[in-house]
Amino acid sequence: MPASRLTPIAAASALGLAAVALTGCVPNSPSGARLAVTITDDGCAVSESTATAGAITFALENAGTDVNEFEIFAEDQLRIVGEKENVTPGQTVDYVVQLQPGTYYTACKFQQIGAPIGVAQFTVTGEAVTVAADEQAQIDLAVANYVAYIKSQTEELVPAVQAFAADYAAGRDDAARDAFALVRSYYERIEPTAEAFGDLDPKIDYREVDAVAEGLDWTGFHRIEKDLWQPQPGDVNSDGADAFLDWAPSTPAQRQAFADQLVADVQELYDLVHAADFSVGIADISNGAIGLLDEVSAGKITGEEDWWSHTDLADFAANVDGAWVAFGVVRDIAASKGQQGEALVADIESEFTALRDLLATYGSFETGFTPYDQVSDSQRQALSNAVNALAEPLSQLTHTVLGIAE
Repeated sequence: MPASRLTPIAAASALGLAAVALTGCVPNSPSGARLAVTITDDGCAVSESTATAGAITFALENAGTDVNEFEIFAEDQLRIVGEKENVTPGQTVDYVVQLQPGTYYTACKFQQIGAPIGVAQFTVTGEAVTVAADEQAQIDLAVANYVAYIKSQTEELVPAVQAFAADYAAGRDDAARDAFALVRSYYERIEPTAEAFGDLDPKIDYREVDAVAEGLDWTGFHRIEKDLWQPQPGDVNSDGADAFLDWAPSTPAQRQAFADQLVADVQELYDLVHAADFSVGIADISNGAIGLLDEVSAGKITGEEDWWSHTDLADFAANVDGAWVAFGVVRDIAASKGQQGEALVADIESEFTALRDLLATYGSFETGFTPYDQVSDSQRQALSNAVNALAEPLSQLTHTVLGIAE
């Protein structure tokens, strides 16, 4: 999903998406339905657009030329509720998933990287299906779905960064500036994962002031950002220091080196999360939601994150997207903890809605966001208040999920 979009599968023009037309008005298939899915290099056709809640079998057939995967997204078009990877050419395989009533989206991913293909709405009707209250089964499903989400974001990030880095290295600055915020959104949604891999986050996403403070070579997105939005004489860094102190515009050779380094670091992140032994703990997921909101408070609200490009609101929105997905993955576990858990979930959902609605008044990934230097102090305060209102109940999420009394 390398260009403009609000959610991972929403903006066709930037993501190269083309929803496959399904058969016309079809009756709901019964519970336990078996639906045919024809996968091609550029399509993902599901035989019916509706089914009744319960166990649904998607009979996958890869009629294309290379490996593919089948994905089911929740209504927010961010959270993955099921996926079947490594469907090879000529293979037919059944993928069974239990879906509750609601709106979903099906899609495939050619070569298991880049934008979802053949995105189509899929509606599940009927009554909610009672599932045995097996908490370990809930945890296992939550972990599997969140790992799938992390992988999906890196699958989008790699080709997007490759294109962005190529434009930057070649001096196509207008194209690189246009892509900057949108490319970063894939990373910002899963930043806590990168932070868990030692020096990867510093190499990919450190600001100049952080790199200098820690005596590190400054590379990554923000090093490139300063080249793309070069300061003028008299400008200062976010710490108040002269913008030209120990810095000069990169030469073509330096640009190529920074571009190559970013591509290599992002590829390393992709390889790590696609390793056979990669996983996360249930607390990592809930703490990731909390950590992403902390990212907003620490750098986005102040305007320090994207000091030269003023694309902070795009990072802000991506962090909130990621927090929303992480919360959604553990939501049912939290809600299962009695009245207190149900009340907490309701509170978090309400505050998320308020914050996301407020952010939407400043734009979207499809239309672009208001530059942050055009956001007034009072508007920044309103955003900060909305973040703080969500942070309070969200801070209780891990304790609730783990059943620990505060």
